[in-house]
Amino acid sequence: MKITDAKVMVCSPGRNFVTLKVYTDQGIYGLGDATLNGRELAVVSYLQDHLIPCLIGRDPFQSEDIWQYFYRGAYWRRGPVTMTAIAAIDMALWDIKGKALNTPVYNLLGGKSRDGVLVYGHANGRDIEETSEEVGKYISLGYRAVRAQTGVPGLQSTYGVAKDKMFYEPAEKGLPPENLWSTGKYLLHVPKLFESLRLKFGDEIHLLHDVHHRLTPIEAARLGKSLEPYHLFWLEDAVTAELQEGFRIVRQHTTTPLALGEVFNSIWDAHILITEQLIDYIRMTIVHSGGITHLKKVAALAELYHVRTGCHGATDLSPVSMAAALHFDIAINNFGIQEYMVHTRETDAVFPHAYSFKEGFLYPGDVPGFGVDYDESLAAKFPYQRAYLPVNRKEDGTMFNW
Repeated sequence: MKITDAKVMVCSPGRNFVTLKVYTDQGIYGLGDATLNGRELAVVSYLQDHLIPCLIGRDPFQSEDIWQYFYRGAYWRRGPVTMTAIAAIDMALWDIKGKALNTPVYNLLGGKSRDGVLVYGHANGRDIEETSEEVGKYISLGYRAVRAQTGVPGLQSTYGVAKDKMFYEPAEKGLPPENLWSTGKYLLHVPKLFESLRLKFGDEIHLLHDVHHRLTPIEAARLGKSLEPYHLFWLEDAVTAELQEGFRIVRQHTTTPLALGEVFNSIWDAHILITEQLIDYIRMTIVHSGGITHLKKVAALAELYHVRTGCHGATDLSPVSMAAALHFDIAINNFGIQEYMVHTRETDAVFPHAYSFKEGFLYPGDVPGFGVDYDESLAAKFPYQRAYLPVNRKEDGTMFNW
């Protein structure tokens, strides 16, 4: 079997997605997700102008060698654009192999290690009362784990609080909107949210929270300590992790489990965090960290240090990535939890898929490959629209992490 062609397709059924389709001389094709939120066209160019010409004529079953070729063969390695492009190719190759062998991809990764994949949804509101109502709605839908975010008094907008409660999408058309931030107000308010949720819903439901990189290590330590009575499943992205060693401070002061890594794109972004057991969950995602070929190596290293996976799964991942994540999740031993944000009906129509949700778990299905397709004629009705994630400033105007 040889690769004969590959094309990159961009559509916007509610938000932008970049999809790679790789063709073979046996009539089998594979799909890969190449979406990088707010920088989509950079990955399109990287694939079309640099990688696809080197892909034609290769054997799609040699996914390891092809991955190494595109990673080691590029002098300028790593980075989100490079690793997203490599991931798209890698996903497509695994999809081809599954289809050619007439088996789901998880069987190529060792088979099922569990029956279903535990997922969490996103509950958010303008205040504690509204967030509490949304948590209740997710519980009524069968979720066993819910991420809770709430507006902060005195701040007009806050990360994680959506206009549409079910379809949270922070990327907006036009130039990047600006948000205001106050660490002090946030640190005082968040413990009140989880105190209220535990009083209302008890101890059985798993509760999670995302800080979104907005604290220093000592501030994160303070928050983690204040949340200990409410035993969160995890506290996510408490600190930006360019300085991995900073998490030593957080770890010394709190037993609240820590999750990190949705913006990582290489094992080198997380090796200290993992080997020093500074985090409990690694959140790297298949689409932004080089595909299944790389992520299964990250998971193998993490397993040695009691770190579990908790892959990013927001709507900036297409159903192709979600399906790939589920096949990965269900196969590895040290799986923790999978983020799951529901796509719009338009997105689901463009990307028909075999995976399904039931009573708090996602199931990848038993279709060969990843079990996802791409409706090109329908996708053409949703042309690309430039959109940006917001930027963030402190109340005094200082630029800060969004």
